Amino acid sequence: MDRPSRRNVLVTGGALGAVGALGVAVPAKASPLWTWSPKGSVAGSGAGDDPRWVWDEEADTLVASLLDRGDVPKVNDLLRTWTKNGQPLPDGLPADLRAFMEKARQLPSWADQGKLATAVNFNEKRGLYLGVTYGFASGMMSTVIPHEARAVYYSKGGADMRDRITKTAKLGYDIGTSNAYKPDGEMIVTCVKTRLAHAGVRHLLPKSPYWTKVADEKVPISQRDMMVTWHSLPTTVMRELVKWKVPIAPAESAAFLHSWQVAAHMLGIKDEYIPSSWDEANAQAEQVLTPVLAPTPEGVKLADILLNLGSSLDGGLLTKPVLGSLTRYVLGDQIAGWLNIPKDPFWDPVFQIAWEPFIQVREGLLSMEHAPGVLQKAYWAFDEMLRLGALLYLSSGKLPISIQIPTTNNPNY
Repeated sequence: MDRPSRRNVLVTGGALGAVGALGVAVPAKASPLWTWSPKGSVAGSGAGDDPRWVWDEEADTLVASLLDRGDVPKVNDLLRTWTKNGQPLPDGLPADLRAFMEKARQLPSWADQGKLATAVNFNEKRGLYLGVTYGFASGMMSTVIPHEARAVYYSKGGADMRDRITKTAKLGYDIGTSNAYKPDGEMIVTCVKTRLAHAGVRHLLPKSPYWTKVADEKVPISQRDMMVTWHSLPTTVMRELVKWKVPIAPAESAAFLHSWQVAAHMLGIKDEYIPSSWDEANAQAEQVLTPVLAPTPEGVKLADILLNLGSSLDGGLLTKPVLGSLTRYVLGDQIAGWLNIPKDPFWDPVFQIAWEPFIQVREGLLSMEHAPGVLQKAYWAFDEMLRLGALLYLSSGKLPISIQIPTTNNPNY
C-alpha cells in the first residue's frame, strides 16, 4: 500500500474537526467550583481566578475598537498577505493592531526548541492516528460541547461550514509541520489570527438574539471555554492513543504536549491555566471538559454537516455510515446516540474488531498477510480514510487560506 502523506492525514482530521480548534465551549449546566491549582501550570503560579470570568482583555479591547472604527475589512485584506511566522507585518496596519501583533507573535520564554523538534518527529511517525483522533475524537466531540456548538452555529462561521472547516483544518495541519514555529512556518500566524477572530466573536455574538436566547453566559470564549476546546484536542488525542496501545516514547509524549502548550499560549490562554504535564492536563480535563458534554439541537445539526462533508471528500468510498461508525467507536454509544448517529450492523463491529489490530499492523506487531480477508478489506478502508486530502478540496484550490476577523454573526440566524 502507498503510505499516506502526513499532510493529507492531518488535514483530513482538521476537516472533520472543524468545530473544535476555532470553536468555543462553555458548560451546559452549573459547573463545579474552580479548584485546579495554578501550581500545576506551566507558569507554576497564578492568581487562581475562576477562568469562566477571564477572557482576553488586550485582544478584546483592540478588536472591539477595530470593529467600531470600521477598520476590520481593510485589516483582513492586509493580513491576507501575512502568511509566514517570520514575515514582517504588512504596511498600513493600524498602529495599535501592529503593536499588539508584534507582541502576540513572540513565542513564550519557556518554549523549548528541542521539545518542539521532537514533536515534529512524533507528528511524522503518528500522523495516521493523529488524523483520526483530531477528526473523530476532537472534532466530533466538539459538537457535544453545548456552547461550542452554539457559538459556531450562530457566529459567522456557521453560515459557511466548508469555509469554517478549511480554516480549522489549517490549524491542525500547521501544528504538525516540521517548521510549525520556525520563521518559514505558519503556526504562529494561524494562532495570532485565530486570537483576533475569537476577539471578534466575543464582541459580536452577544449582539445575536438567537445566541443570547440559548446562551447561559454574557460573553463567549472565556479562558475556561478555550481550555475546554484545548482539552478536546491534545488531552483527548493522547487518551485515545494510550487506549489504542500505540507505543509512544516518554520524550515524544512530553514533546507532543509541549507543542500544544505553546499553541495554547499563542492562542491567548494565560500561562497559569496551561497544564504543565499530562497528569495535570488529565486532572484539569476531568473538571472542565468531561462534565460539560451534552447534546444540543445545534450540535446535532453540525455533526450531520460534518459527516456529510467528510463522506463527500473521496467521491463516495467513505460513506456516512462508515464515518458514523468510526465516531461511535471513538466516542462511544452515548455520544453517538446524542448525535442521532444510527448503529450500523456491518461497520460498527468492524471497528470494534479490527481497529486495534490495524494499529498493530501499522506498528509492525502483526502481519497483514495473516489477517482474515474481511479484516484485510477493513484495513484497506482504514488506509483510504487516512489518505483523504481535504484542504485543497475544501478551499477549491484557493491558497493561502486566511483566517479573518468576523464583521457579522451568521446572517441566516
